[in-house]
Amino acid sequence: MTQSLADPRAETLVSAQTLISAYERSGYVRAHPAILQPAEPFLDLSGEDIRSRMFLTAGQSGEELCLRPDFTIPVSRDYLASTTVGHAQGFCYLGPVFRDRGSLPGEFLQAGIESFGRTDKAAADAETLALGLDATAHFGRTAPDIRIGDVGLFTALVSALDLTPAWKRRLAKDFNRKASLEQDLDRLTLGTANGKPEYQGVLAAMAGADPKAAHALVTDLLSIAGITTVGGRSVGEIADRFLEQSTLGAFSTLPPYTRTLVERFLAVSGNPLDASVTMREIASDGGLVLTPALDLFDARNAELAKRGVDLTRIAFSSAFGRGMDYYTGFVFELTDGTAAEPLVAGGRYDDLMTRLGSPSPIPAVGFSVWIERLAGGAA
Repeated sequence: MTQSLADPRAETLVSAQTLISAYERSGYVRAHPAILQPAEPFLDLSGEDIRSRMFLTAGQSGEELCLRPDFTIPVSRDYLASTTVGHAQGFCYLGPVFRDRGSLPGEFLQAGIESFGRTDKAAADAETLALGLDATAHFGRTAPDIRIGDVGLFTALVSALDLTPAWKRRLAKDFNRKASLEQDLDRLTLGTANGKPEYQGVLAAMAGADPKAAHALVTDLLSIAGITTVGGRSVGEIADRFLEQSTLGAFSTLPPYTRTLVERFLAVSGNPLDASVTMREIASDGGLVLTPALDLFDARNAELAKRGVDLTRIAFSSAFGRGMDYYTGFVFELTDGTAAEPLVAGGRYDDLMTRLGSPSPIPAVGFSVWIERLAGGAA
């Protein structure tokens, strides 16, 4: 049935198209990624939040496919396959995405931008947030709540700790999983004596072994035992998990004072100017070198101020992440009292390009706009 312009849905679409036209005038090229996408990149990179809500199907050759649950990965894949790869290029988009949302429609409209290849990260981050604020203003939401975080600050903190590489990876991985992160800190602080697994001896024996040989040995042992899958994990994934545990079992410890510094750091909140001062004090107290990450944080604040963003309106939290495993730096959400979920949200994901197959890192930042929420719907 053809919709008239009196139909609110049609009016919303027209307004969204006007927003995208504004992004195009700002230099962002309109992208049109396919609706049907390979499922593997989403399952590997997006985290648990997206896994349980994807619409999956199979291709003629048995490959697992999905209806795109968001635009970031599809636009990134198209950029990597283009002739502009490696060069600074911005894209904008508008179209349906598909997620199982219970009682809400599984198809909904999303707009946004993705920016690749810019090395002026502070300015690119600030432009991204400013364009996100333009989206809310376009729909009449002129003073949304602004919440920001920076995954890169926690990564820098973990990198500065005296821990094995395996433990550094584990803590960084669990940043978005607060209960798991708390368990990690408990385990590091208390040591292995608390709750040793029955196979601790095997884990200890595997620690330090050649990774490929150890993986082959564990895989062979599982195959001999007739184990093919456990809890949906393949033999290879089980072996990876077992070897990770053996590496973590070659134990590091975190002194209580250092754990207190970590917890102080994760408790930092407030406007970004005050937060910067507090984080530098914590770094100084612990003798931790966080200067590059904090300098980038301050440079971003300065760029936001240049764009007229009132920094005192921004609520920063050092513990704030967005649940997607591919975020590596600046993250943000714009909300207001009329919607429980974000109206606009996004951030920096510099590692995603290499994880999608790029031979070298490519800086990237972007955001998504939930059109129906901005237009006053429940989506």
